[in-house]
Amino acid sequence: MKRNEERKTVFYLVFEKCFRDESCEEILSIAQEVSEFKITDYISSTFCGVINNLSEIDGIISPCLSNWSINRLPKTTLSILRLAVFEMKFNDEIPVSVAIDQAVEIAKEYSDEKDAVYINGVLGTIARECDK
Repeated sequence: MKRNEERKTVFYLVFEKCFRDESCEEILSIAQEVSEFKITDYISSTFCGVINNLSEIDGIISPCLSNWSINRLPKTTLSILRLAVFEMKFNDEIPVSVAIDQAVEIAKEYSDEKDAVYINGVLGTIARECDK
């Protein structure tokens, strides 16, 4: 499985978590049972990393939202932002520019151009403040 396909799978799982109160391990187990994709190490570690660091990730996102609160964001937008911020702040193997680019591409596919531009702006703001 290519990295961009794995990243989309993580996006699906993060989105799913917005509606479920189960642990990352439980969601991964359910996904494995009902899906056609294999749970790779990247998918498992990235998804659980997002979930286990959710408070910190949301704390990074919240001050960078222009005219929005984190609770009012569409779940697709929030899921994309959470994944990208995890990659930017917690995964040293992924350059910040790649995390942003991939987030914008996912937004274009699962949302619309307006959301993609918004996500790009929020992530750009976070990147400028990022020590990475």
